[in-house]
Amino acid sequence: MRGERKVTSMVQLGYTLSSEEFRPNDIVTHARLAEETGFTFASISDHYHPWVDAQEHSPFVWSTLGGIAQSTERLEILTGVTCPIIRIHPAILAQAAATMADMLPGRFIFGVGTGEYLNEHVTGAQWPPVSKRQAMLIEAIEVMRELWKGEYTTHYGEHFTVENARIYTLPEALPPIFVAASGPDSGVLAAKHGDGLISTAPDAEVVRAYTGSGGDATRVYGQLTVCWGENEDESVQTALKIWPNAGLSGQLSQELALPLYFESATELVTPEIIARQVVCGPDPEPILRKIAEYADAGFTHVYLHQIGPNQEGFLDFAKREILPHIALEG
Repeated sequence: MRGERKVTSMVQLGYTLSSEEFRPNDIVTHARLAEETGFTFASISDHYHPWVDAQEHSPFVWSTLGGIAQSTERLEILTGVTCPIIRIHPAILAQAAATMADMLPGRFIFGVGTGEYLNEHVTGAQWPPVSKRQAMLIEAIEVMRELWKGEYTTHYGEHFTVENARIYTLPEALPPIFVAASGPDSGVLAAKHGDGLISTAPDAEVVRAYTGSGGDATRVYGQLTVCWGENEDESVQTALKIWPNAGLSGQLSQELALPLYFESATELVTPEIIARQVVCGPDPEPILRKIAEYADAGFTHVYLHQIGPNQEGFLDFAKREILPHIALEG
């Protein structure tokens, strides 16, 4: 884009570290490059499985985060998102998040959500309906905040038990907890039990539910998925091959158990569907317009997920064609 148009004076731009697509050392490198490019923050996904086999990877995020802590100096890191209710007990995640906040002082955000069956079924636990998962998430947040007081904690709750647990290594500043929301009910939950909001669509209704319930309007984070490339048609094909799950609607992403099930579900996803869901090609203008949609919906931070192997090319593109057209507050 060659014009002078600014998207907003309130948006900060971030970058997505895609655990589903890369080995851990590559993710660490991408984090360092994102910082050098000028992104102020990055989100990193926390999965046990990728969505489809074509994505190829899914390293343990808490190990990868340690590498990121050593390779970056300024980049704020957000888990996008961790499910603290089934696969990993909240007492363990309270310790993990405290450690990361100590390694990333002042720049770690603990993003949490109710999870997907894809990742949470692996221990053989029951996959509850969303209403129960929300209740479990509320209790998990309470447990983790209690443990962050650094005292011996015993908790016999409806969903979780903790006996005489104490976290000894605590950061000077505890990490904020951001809650993922895809609808108004979860927006309210984020306001009442979290310190910020995470979403994957420019949905003003979700933001209004969050801010209307007392949520911090300066901490509204949204993910925007793109597939930059020199040729638009080739970029669409890359997105269709590697990220066909972008074409799924409704609750399927929460309810399917295996990557092969997602592959079956995406067989009818066409290039046209992907092109509507993912901004593809070399033109920065559609990306800037989409960022503006998030800003108009009340989002203060937008992080870009580039699909495919050409992350360095995308970062160079973003440095030249996206970041100069985003006016940061102040």
